[in-house]
Amino acid sequence: MQNALSVVFDSLPYLLQGSFLTAGIVVFAMFLGLFIGIFMSVGLVYGNRYIRYILTVYVWIFRGVPVVVLLFLFYFGLFAFLGLNFSAFATVSIVLGMTTGAYQANIFKGAILSLPQGQFKAASALGMSDIQAIKSVVLPQMLRLSIPAWSNEYSIILKDSALAFVIGAPEIMARTQFVASRTYQHLSLYITAGIIYFLLTWAGVIGLRKLEQYVRIPGYSQHGNQ
Repeated sequence: MQNALSVVFDSLPYLLQGSFLTAGIVVFAMFLGLFIGIFMSVGLVYGNRYIRYILTVYVWIFRGVPVVVLLFLFYFGLFAFLGLNFSAFATVSIVLGMTTGAYQANIFKGAILSLPQGQFKAASALGMSDIQAIKSVVLPQMLRLSIPAWSNEYSIILKDSALAFVIGAPEIMARTQFVASRTYQHLSLYITAGIIYFLLTWAGVIGLRKLEQYVRIPGYSQHGNQ
């Protein structure tokens, strides 16, 4: 027991260095997914049937294929075929960003459809173009209403980031496995890694809840304003 604690304390700075890489992966992926999700949700709601079909296929692919398969497919397959020399960090961030983008597209789509339809018509009646109405009326409300589901997506992406070790990204899980394979203190080290992931999840969810409270409009809800 004493030896296990000694190994944990000695390796903790090394593991925490991996947490910065994990946090970087999650932040990059979430914002890439946000960008993808916004444009896809607008296309899924307001696009013609061909656009909706193409975007729906994208959503089904990235929701239906396991993340670990996508990592191997892009890192060892597609990027190599295209001659793109992306690092493991960049590959994981891009793949997770494209994956969460598919999920966020459905989150944002649901938020758009929950808004009163009369708002879009009123914006048109005031002389706004469709693009202006979407940008100034629909998107601000959509983003505000999507924060609770977005915090849940953050937790999922953080946990999926642990798969980065399969292609050599030196994040928390890869560093934990490296130390455990040399010290044979697997239980204590994996418990430590679990605690680090839990703390990152807790901090992110708390931050997003505070953001939700900050942007909340008192007395406003999508149901009470239809």
